[in-house]
Amino acid sequence: MSRRQLTCQDTLSITNHRVFSSDLNEHDTVFGGQILYMVDNTSSIAASRAVRQVQVTATMDHMNFIAPFVMQDAMVIESYVTGTSNRSLEVFVKGLGEHLLTGERFVGFTCFVTFVVMANPANPELPIIVPESDEEKFICAGYQDRLVERKQDRAYQKDLFSHLNLN
Repeated sequence: MSRRQLTCQDTLSITNHRVFSSDLNEHDTVFGGQILYMVDNTSSIAASRAVRQVQVTATMDHMNFIAPFVMQDAMVIESYVTGTSNRSLEVFVKGLGEHLLTGERFVGFTCFVTFVVMANPANPELPIIVPESDEEKFICAGYQDRLVERKQDRAYQKDLFSHLNLN
């Protein structure tokens, strides 16, 4: 039996958020923790659309804050699955801003979130992701390299954790 195929668009999750004063930090820009909360929330929907099983956030990486969001901005968070392996899947997330008074749009941030499937069977059959747009093809083409990088980072993290002082 062949693996199921999904396009990136089949997994697309979009969240729109208007920036209010309660979102701002002391610099009058959206607090980074608020952005991470929204990233995890939106990307988890994309992951769920791909696997339709229980999954948990394993990592957020390559988090690039490019331009700040301020009052009178709208934040559009788009996420879609860009690759799958044995039990994990990668979701690309981009945060687009729109200055609501001028209509000017900008890229506020990008990142990748990895989810691990928790449900049985132990090795679920995850779909093959098929990119269609130029953006999707470019991002999906780098998936294997990022997967190798994460595996190397896990080895380092294991070593790091063994050296942490718990006092």
